[in-house]
Amino acid sequence: MLRFTLIFFLISCTLSAQDKNKNQTILVEGNCQMCQKRIEKAAIKVKGVKYASWDIATNQLTLIYNEGKTDLDRIQSAIAKVGHDTKKYKAKEASYQNLPPCCLYRDPTTREMDHH
Repeated sequence: MLRFTLIFFLISCTLSAQDKNKNQTILVEGNCQMCQKRIEKAAIKVKGVKYASWDIATNQLTLIYNEGKTDLDRIQSAIAKVGHDTKKYKAKEASYQNLPPCCLYRDPTTREMDHH
């Protein structure tokens, strides 16, 4: 009986922990591979973020994070602090202006630059 109770408890804990992981996709403005590295690094540095992958062509950031440790607001705020706009947070002008010239996504002419 004790063995059954212990096994049930361990399974319950495992399932409970898995339920806290949330998959989410958000829009993050950027242009190139340098933007990609910066965006993904900012997201991963947020405690509780387990996976971050930003797609250059669509500007979509796919996330897996533990809802018990963080939320989408914290992640978006961290990304805005490194200079990239999200749907909810706009990067401060100083952070945006510190980006390399090819990463200045608010300027439509930068999309035509050679980003390699």
